[in-house]
Amino acid sequence: MGTRTASVVILLAAAALGSPASAAENAFLGLLRARDLTTFGFLRLDMRPAHAIHAPPGTWAIETELAHQNTWALSQGARDYLDTLSGRRRLGPAEVADILALPGENYLFDMELATLDVTLHYKFSERWGAYLVLSGVNYSGGFLDRSIESAHDVLGFDNNGRPAVERNAVNLIADLKNANFAALAAPTTGGLLDPTLGLRYSSPEQVMGWNYVLEAAVKIAAQGREEFQSTGETDYGVQATLQRFGEHHAWYASISAVFYDGRESLTPTDPQVVPTLVLGYERKLSERTHLVLQGYVSDSVYSNEDTDLDELLDIKYQLSAGIYRRIGGGVLSFAITENLQNFNNTPDVGLQLGWAYSPALRQDPR
Repeated sequence: MGTRTASVVILLAAAALGSPASAAENAFLGLLRARDLTTFGFLRLDMRPAHAIHAPPGTWAIETELAHQNTWALSQGARDYLDTLSGRRRLGPAEVADILALPGENYLFDMELATLDVTLHYKFSERWGAYLVLSGVNYSGGFLDRSIESAHDVLGFDNNGRPAVERNAVNLIADLKNANFAALAAPTTGGLLDPTLGLRYSSPEQVMGWNYVLEAAVKIAAQGREEFQSTGETDYGVQATLQRFGEHHAWYASISAVFYDGRESLTPTDPQVVPTLVLGYERKLSERTHLVLQGYVSDSVYSNEDTDLDELLDIKYQLSAGIYRRIGGGVLSFAITENLQNFNNTPDVGLQLGWAYSPALRQDPR
């Protein structure tokens, strides 16, 4: 674990020593509902971080999240090759052949994607609820390349080979154990993703000052295997979340495990259980505006049997910062996600805009 990530974890853990308040007294909203948008990886089940809203039986809710991410990830060999090129260019068959002919394994993932998630919730008893997630995706070259490069220049960060390639283009080149995959345009404009069904249980009382939420979910491969839209396999996951509420602060810790069968995916892997840890902190800036900071740590789905590239074998670290704003019976949210430490196995940056509505939110925040 890198220094920056370790610092975030230590700060969040230290904050959790504060005094708790009961679940009935809190007006917190919980972790950001952002999910991992890693290219290819987002097609498997990813347990959404749990919210902290306590609703009475019979309550329904609907939430929507529009997310957009920019990915620029490449092997060291591909980076060294791009550094030999002068000026920007649209990559073509000659450059693809050069990259695939480099010694060892190499890859270049350059793309943006947008997802829309619509989640329907229903609370059918004091402690039990269920939800259904319907999702769609759009692939493109995007619009963020110039802004990201400019931000890197201002902050003194390396642009990691970006200046050799035309902005806002799609380049997917991979030679993972000689599988030889290449696409120089969006392979599909997008479509519907597999739906997810989930079940949620909330703790009846606190345990040592913490509330807990247990969830189980299944991603149903409803449409069979379809590249860039479905792995064609059904995934299963469980998640446990601890929630601790103070007067103005809340702390969260969530761990999940997802069984993923990646044998038929575009970049095949063995069936496995993928663990994920999320740590979060929520601060009331006012009765209606909350700040949320959360860190995400997840194991790579690849093993040495799949690839020899350290960039793809490394653990994934991401940090998200967001704002919640309560408006009547709804909650507006905005979040930014940035990768940490291992820059070649997660999106460079992700943006998410969300809106949730429930009659339970119409009551004044306490």
